[in-house]
Amino acid sequence: MATNAGDGNELDWRGEFRDAAREALFRRTMQAHDACQLRYALVVAAALFLAFSLTDFSLLGTSNAFMVLLAMRATVATSFLLLALAVWRRPSLAQEPLSINLVCLMAVSGLLLTIPLRPDGVMTNLASIVAASMAFYLFIPNRLPWMLASNAYLIGGFLTSVIVWSPLPGGVLVNSLLLLGFVNLLCWLTVSRIHRLQRAQFASLLEERSINRRLTREIKERNQLEQRLRHMARTDELTGITNRRRFFELAEQERRRAHRDGTPLSLCMVDIDYFKTINDVHGHAIGDLALTVVAARCQSILRESDIIGRYGGEEFVIALPLANLLTAKEVAERLREAVCHRPLEVKGVTLDLTVTVGISRVDDTETSLDPALLRADRALYAGKESGRNCVVVTPQGPELTLLESVTAGVTPGAVRATASVSAPAAVPAGGRLPGRF
Repeated sequence: MATNAGDGNELDWRGEFRDAAREALFRRTMQAHDACQLRYALVVAAALFLAFSLTDFSLLGTSNAFMVLLAMRATVATSFLLLALAVWRRPSLAQEPLSINLVCLMAVSGLLLTIPLRPDGVMTNLASIVAASMAFYLFIPNRLPWMLASNAYLIGGFLTSVIVWSPLPGGVLVNSLLLLGFVNLLCWLTVSRIHRLQRAQFASLLEERSINRRLTREIKERNQLEQRLRHMARTDELTGITNRRRFFELAEQERRRAHRDGTPLSLCMVDIDYFKTINDVHGHAIGDLALTVVAARCQSILRESDIIGRYGGEEFVIALPLANLLTAKEVAERLREAVCHRPLEVKGVTLDLTVTVGISRVDDTETSLDPALLRADRALYAGKESGRNCVVVTPQGPELTLLESVTAGVTPGAVRATASVSAPAAVPAGGRLPGRF
């Protein structure tokens, strides 16, 4: 699409687009305007055509010539009004050459008929011809070649009628022809200029719409890209769960809410058992698949309000809002069973996946997640030391008695792990012990 609508390469000598498809689009766009313009022009022309009957009467009286002129004027005016009604009902007629040019032919023929019937009104006839010539250019929404043809017929008929029925002195005839020629030239240039300006505006509008569509498309693509980047910045690429940074953002929000509302918040550290062995024996591709499967199985048993994230390597971390240690232990047991309830089979390899879970609760006096994460990590290490595939809880305060009184669903490994965590000497104060795999 050209950006310069006024470029001569865009328009032909008629002031129309060289591209037929664009010209057709322009004419469809202008159809309502052309129909309205043609209706008004036809109604005004009908009124003026009938009004000239008064001039006929003043010159001819009630003679037969007057009656013929009156009948002709009534016929032409009626044709104008009927076409105006048809255009009102079907606006597309305003751009059909046949309907418009038939009425123009009738109007020109009617005007030319006044010359032999009213030979003494030469100046009046000349004024009518000039007015009709201007009207064909400025008020009838016809295409330029048809405008030129209508005016050629009008001038040729006027010249013939004057020579045959109402001879004029040579100077007057020449002046009349010069006047008609000047009027046609001026109107032709005016109409050509109007056509070019209209199409220039239309081309600019099309270009603006094209630019707006491109901008809209680019904005949409940019928004999609921003969403993908935001998703990538918050999501672990391999497992599809939240990454470490996003997890801590969400978990910190839950910690502040729990501190404000006085509600519990528990944390779980989840580690895949023997993951290093899986990688060493079966390769990193199967190891990555194991990570994905474990993440999906863990996520399947969590609530919508729970937050799971990849902590690093084969470890996951889970925040459980509104969950005390007892509730968190029940959730962790379901999570452990969801992981180990069926083996992973891929490429002829069968892997028995298990996880060890360490649990702690964020204390009301703690201003960050770090202490609770450290306690959960120590519980997780104790579970690894006591045999893996178990849930280990770091009890706090009154919940210790309640946890010890509930033995249903607690594996022996979990009980041993809990006892190990209860003994501070089993875990060094520095945090996680080396050598976990």
